[in-house]
Formats: sequence, C-alpha cells, structure tokens
Amino acid sequence: MTERIATPIRTRAIMERYGFNFKKGFGQNFLIDTNVLDNIADAAGITSEDTVLEIGPGFGSLTQTVAERAKKVISLEIDTKLIPILNETLADYNNIEIINKDVLKCDIDELSREKNDGKPFKVVANLPYYITTPIIMDMLEKHSAVTSMTVMVQKEVAERMQAGPKSSDYGALSVAVQFYADTNIDMIVQPSCFMPRPKVASAVITLKLRDKPSVDVKDKKLFFHIVKCAFGQRRKTLLNTLCNQGNFNMTKEEIGEVIRSAGLDERIRGEAMSLQEFGILSDKFYNIINK
Repeated sequence: MTERIATPIRTRAIMERYGFNFKKGFGQNFLIDTNVLDNIADAAGITSEDTVLEIGPGFGSLTQTVAERAKKVISLEIDTKLIPILNETLADYNNIEIINKDVLKCDIDELSREKNDGKPFKVVANLPYYITTPIIMDMLEKHSAVTSMTVMVQKEVAERMQAGPKSSDYGALSVAVQFYADTNIDMIVQPSCFMPRPKVASAVITLKLRDKPSVDVKDKKLFFHIVKCAFGQRRKTLLNTLCNQGNFNMTKEEIGEVIRSAGLDERIRGEAMSLQEFGILSDKFYNIINK
C-alpha cells in the first residue's frame, strides 16, 4: 500500500519540501487522521463503479483514500501552488485527474459530460469553512450532475442543515438543503484531526439528492423568496416579515388573508413552519399573483 499522506509526519515533510504555508484566504485545514478519511469514504458509499468529484484536495489525503475505492476521481483545486505537490503525492494512482479550477466557476454539468459520459458524480470534500454554503447550494441546484455529497463542514453548519422546525438551528439553510436532499450527520471531527487546527469542531454530513424536491411548488423562486423573508427577521411574525420584505404590492390585510388561506396563523414565525407549509403558502401567493 502506498504511504499514507494523512499523518502529521508526512504532512510536515511535504510542507518543508515545497516551502508550503497554509493560506487562510483559501480556508486550508488539512486532515491528518486516516481513520476520519476512511469514515468519510464509508459514509459516501464509494464503490469501484463510481466517479467521484472532490473539491479542494489539499495535499491529496482524502483523494488517495477515495481513489483506492473509486473507478475515477476528479479533483478541483483552486490553489496553483498545490498542483505540483499533488502531482507528486498522487503519482502512484492512474485514476486521478487534478484540475486547477475554482469549483464555483466550474460548469459541473459540462464536467460530467466531459469526464464521466454525462453520468452524475458522487461528491466528497473537506470544504473551506468560509465558502461552505455557496458551494453546497451551487451543487444542490445542479442536481442533475450530482447524486450525493459527503462533505466536512463546521459542526454548527451541519446541524443547521439537518435541523427541523422549532429548533434554534432551523433556518433558511435548513429549508434549502432539505428541499433538495435527505441529510445525515455521519460523524463529529475534533480540531486535533487537522493541520492547522481549526478553532471549532467539524462534522461530516451526507446529502443524498432527491429525484425531485421534497415539496412540489409552482414557482421555486417564489418559494425561496418567502423562506428568505420568513427568516430574515426571526423575531417578527410571518405577517410582518412578508409585509416588510415581500414586495407583493398587497396590503397587510390582503397578505394576512393569504396566510390564513394556507391554514396558518398570521402570528406564526418562520422557525415554526415546515417545508410543506412554506410550499402551501408559496402556491397561495403564486395563485394570487398570477390570477
């Protein structure tokens, strides 16, 4: 077996060899625990039939673990200084392709056509904390090219993604993620498993994308607009947030009537509403707007 990359000794040796310094701007915290890497691969359910899309391979520790199970790994790395390092650390593997590109500027659908015969990827990643949400939402909205995402994120972000109504963690991110995917927190990872150590605990969460959204709505954009309004001012009632931020060109009385027609109390707050209730309310507004 090829020497493991994810050990403190090997990681420091690579840093010294290349004069590499971690960049805060790229949110670089590299895993140095092989057990965590194996657990990520297990949670992702990677098999020899899978083509995996990895985001931010770092020195290639997770890439190495995944490549030993998958048919092929496509890794997107934004930091140009890491490309020659990856070419060395992963030289023993013929099923890995490193692409120097920002994932948020990458057309995932086109990538699946070019690299995977148009078939969807399984995504694995140790995501930079500062850009976790944009990456996840971008992937979820391009669900035709992705079947699942198993990602390392801040623990509190993972809890927000999985939270349900009436929880303090429940918010717009919870609704957005659960609209597209089923979620499961696979494990909690302590700061000691990284180099350098982050200040907070992390979690591995798997998002299995649904064939169709969990709520059938007439206008997805309107649905998310209402969700955003409802959580934009958490302490205010649904009626007041929609009056303040909804831009519906309706009176307060008219908005209240729409809310009641959806079977909701106008004094309810967004944190108490289920995805289904947001869907019903969204369709009620859609019917009024398009009457």
